Amino acid sequence: MERLDRIASHDGVVTAVAPHRVTVQIEAVSACAACAAHGKCGFAESKDKTIQVPSDDWQRFAVGQRVVVNIDESRGMLAVWIAYVLPAILMLAAIVGLSLAGAPEWLVVLSAFAVLGLYVALLYLRRRKIESRFTLSLSAPEH
Repeated sequence: MERLDRIASHDGVVTAVAPHRVTVQIEAVSACAACAAHGKCGFAESKDKTIQVPSDDWQRFAVGQRVVVNIDESRGMLAVWIAYVLPAILMLAAIVGLSLAGAPEWLVVLSAFAVLGLYVALLYLRRRKIESRFTLSLSAPEH
């Protein structure tokens, strides 16, 4: 039986340490091959990504230290939905809806971008609540 709480992990190096926050540069994505969100989460697109991980034990990390950033895979898929799928659905709905209503093409395109802009603004306003749903953790690399 497949575990529902599988963890996606990415190797990285600590680039900065601040109170309650550790900045990590994600390296090569060797763990992505087994992840259900491989190729969709954005980590697989590039070898260098920098993320900030909230950490209560931030004092135990030092710049240059190798770490592993972990996230529950189901949360990773939620991130894919928020970042890629929902905006695409909203834009397509605006395009199809206005096209069927007979709106001019320039208005259809403008409206699709307006819907996308509103979505991004809503994400920005709700960023603290959304961020709280994604729990990243740091651990030592396994050898």
